Order: sequence, then structure tokens, then C-alpha cells
Amino acid sequence: MALRVPTNSGGDRGDFSLIHISESVPMYHRSALLLTLLAVNIGVSEAHGQENEPVQIYVGTYTESDDQGINLLEMDPDSGQITLKGVVATTENPSFLALHPSKPLLYAVNEVGQYEGESSGAISAFRIDPEAGKLTLINQQSSKGGAPCHIIVDSEGKNVLIANYSGGNVAVLPIEADGSLGEANAVAHEGSGPNPRRQEGPHAHSINLDATERFAVAADLGIDKYLVYRFDPESHSLTPNDPPASSVQPGAGPRHFDFHPSNRIAFGINELDSTVTAFRFDSEAGTLTETQTVTTLPPDSDISNSTADIHVHPSGKFLYGSNRGHNSIAMFRIDEKAATLTPIGHQSTGGSTPRNFVIDPSGRFLLAANQATGSIVVFRINQDDGTLEQTEFQVEVPSPVCLMFVPRGS
Repeated sequence: MALRVPTNSGGDRGDFSLIHISESVPMYHRSALLLTLLAVNIGVSEAHGQENEPVQIYVGTYTESDDQGINLLEMDPDSGQITLKGVVATTENPSFLALHPSKPLLYAVNEVGQYEGESSGAISAFRIDPEAGKLTLINQQSSKGGAPCHIIVDSEGKNVLIANYSGGNVAVLPIEADGSLGEANAVAHEGSGPNPRRQEGPHAHSINLDATERFAVAADLGIDKYLVYRFDPESHSLTPNDPPASSVQPGAGPRHFDFHPSNRIAFGINELDSTVTAFRFDSEAGTLTETQTVTTLPPDSDISNSTADIHVHPSGKFLYGSNRGHNSIAMFRIDEKAATLTPIGHQSTGGSTPRNFVIDPSGRFLLAANQATGSIVVFRINQDDGTLEQTEFQVEVPSPVCLMFVPRGS
């Protein structure tokens, strides 16, 4: 007996496999086997179809009119082609975004200096329409500091953590059962740096959790420190670690930070002197120990530049940082054992002022958001040497500042 069973192995629709079953097998066993083969094939087909479904990407922006806000993109996960779907929420200066780990919820900073009569920005909670990607506002809370510029959500979905740039502090906001945000619990930074224009006081620029989520690292541009906090998700609080910080070169201006997948090393990008600092990280003690600081610019470059974003490749083999002025992505090879970096080169971002960039979950593509030219450009990542190759794909979005991939199933 021969059965023609449809397959979905990456070929054209309508492909079949010929399965031979001995006539000595009882009929009821043959029927059961047929049903099993069909069920397995359907599962494979559904999984294969999901792999080819477009991936959603939310885009945080600086807004100049009432009809601007958070945009939605779709990306073909195979080719990297991106398509702009339009504005899905109108809100003021949603410059940085974060997604809930298990619920259809998105959180955004509103990077403003005044909120409800206070010298503060705001944090907005949105519910996501899983089909269309539209966002519905749940509530807003004061950020307890001006110009909130970075936001993350813990892996349990219990807390939002933020950095307030002009407020010079970091804060934790509890997430309620309905996805709304509770009142912020803020911790102030103190100090200054040698740059009188940019470092007259503290300027918290980002906050990140390590893999254990026992510690949070806050990069403060104004005081040249990467501060380490013990994080308690149940009490929604941050407590200074002992020691409380790792200092970098005076005038460096720490901006963004990223942990290596191993959780044993980490990297901070310094805005004012265009450098990257590599650290060893002790996940038991929460300490950062500097191992190396390297420039993000080509040798002998005299161009006016400031850095912005930094990300480790999912493989842990490469590191990328963005240059504003040189308008490039600086590429490095990571030596995990030595906790050091080797420069690979630079790739133009195809636009001006790459404020933010993101690596897709598969590690095959990098998307750069060029704030000044209003463009998002797709690059293919060479998996062997970490270099970038610009593709033909890009879209125009006014003042893009943050790119956030939506995990499948969210």
C-alpha cells in the first residue's frame, strides 16, 4: 500500500512524498499511521508558515505634531525587507520603548520636561492589539524626573525600570494586574564631571538588568560612572550595591550598556569621548571591573562625534556601537575569556545621526535608526566575521529614536 502524503520541506506548495506501508499491517493500524503522518505534516506546515510570517517592530520617535508617535514596521524574516504600517499610538516624544515579557503590553517613556505641572516626564502603558498592532493607552504615571530616556521591563513582568536624564535619577514603577503602572520609586544620583556644558550634574542615561536580575546597572553621563544597584522586584526598589559604581575616564560620559550572554562580561559606550569600555562582571557580588577602553572611531579621525547605542550580537562573538557625526556602526570582535575587544571596522548607516539600532532575534540583520535623516536602514550581518552589508531595504520615519522587535507569540 502506498500513500501520497503532502510535505512542507521548503519546496513549492503541492509537493508530496510517497510512503509505502506493508499490506500485512492491519487496516486500523494503517489508518492510525496515516492520521499520525498527516498530523505531523500539519504541525510542520504551521511551524514553517510561522517562520515566514512578518515580524513586527515598534518605533519610538521624537514628535513634532499631534499626529505622530509610535510607529509600526513589519519585516520579512528571510529577506530583511521592512514595510511601514504607520502610526499606532499618538503620544508625545515616545523616545524609548519596552515590551512586557508575556502579555500584550508596551511601555513608553514620554521624554518631556513637564508633566501635570511638575518638572518631570511621564511613562505610558499601552495594551497591544495582537492582530493589527494598534496600541490603546491604559494609563500614565510621572517618571519622577525630567526627560526619561530609557526603559526596560523585568523578566517577570512585575516592574518597569527607567532612567531620567535631566532628573539625574533612576526609578522603578510597579506593573499592576491590568497592565497599568503604579507610582514611581526613584533613586537620585549625585556628582558632576569635567565637561561644564554636559556634566554640570548627574544625567542618568540608561538602566539594564543582568541575567540573574539581582543587579541593575545605570549609566550616568554626568558623573562618569556606571552605577550598580541591587534590584528587589517584590518591593519595586533599587539599593546601591557595595561598591556602588565603577568609574570611567573623566569626561567620558557613559550612555548605554549591554551585558554579554554569558553574564560574565559587559560593555558600556561613552558618549562624550567616543569610546567603549569593557568590564568583567561578578554576578555574585555585582561588581564591574574595567579591562579595556577602545575608541569607536577610525585611527587619527578628527571628526566631531558622539556615540549613542551599543549591542552584543546574540552569538556573543561581536559587539556593535553607533557613532553620530561619523554616522557609522563601529564593529568589534569579542574575546570572552580576556574580556577585550578587537576592532573590525566601520559601516556607514546610510543616513545621519544613528541614535539607536537593533539586532533581530535571529542575529542575521541589524536595523539602524537615523534620527536626523528620518530613515531606518537594514543591514545583513556576516555570521563569520561580524561585518555588516547594507541591503536595499529602508523606510522613512520622522525622527526615529528606538526600535523594538515584538517576540513571536506576543
